[in-house]
Amino acid sequence: MLKEMKEEDFIVSKTDLKGRLTYTNKIFMDMADYTEEELLGKPHNIVRHPDMPKAVFHYLWETIAKEEEVFAFVINKTKNGDAYWVYANVTASLDEKGNIIGYYSVRRKPNPKALDIFIPLYKKMLEVEKISGVDSSFNVLTDILQEKGVGYDEFIIAIQE
Repeated sequence: MLKEMKEEDFIVSKTDLKGRLTYTNKIFMDMADYTEEELLGKPHNIVRHPDMPKAVFHYLWETIAKEEEVFAFVINKTKNGDAYWVYANVTASLDEKGNIIGYYSVRRKPNPKALDIFIPLYKKMLEVEKISGVDSSFNVLTDILQEKGVGYDEFIIAIQE
């Protein structure tokens, strides 16, 4: 079953440097069908769906490690195996000296038109990933960006609007 976020919903979570959850809001728990006790201290990828290309997360981690924010369309899975799509914004959390101390993510309902693009795109990326690996999988996305003459951020943000 595919769950759908409400327009007014915002899923919020924080992780430590290893990606272990240190905070989740109620909407996160409700969408993922987990309790706070089941989530805190666990890797954020507890909600990773098998239909999500690893290449997207590889890009995400590379980007936030440089203290740059990243936007992405992500399919997550619930505790009981259902799925839900989100439009995610992920940033590094910094201490007063500018050191990364964790990560902060806010997710909202994705534009349905974006899913018409990303569901088949991620399917193709997964097929390539299984055969040729993560780098080749990401090349599927970068080839599309080059064809359109846009950068990743411009493409992702424009589709959400």
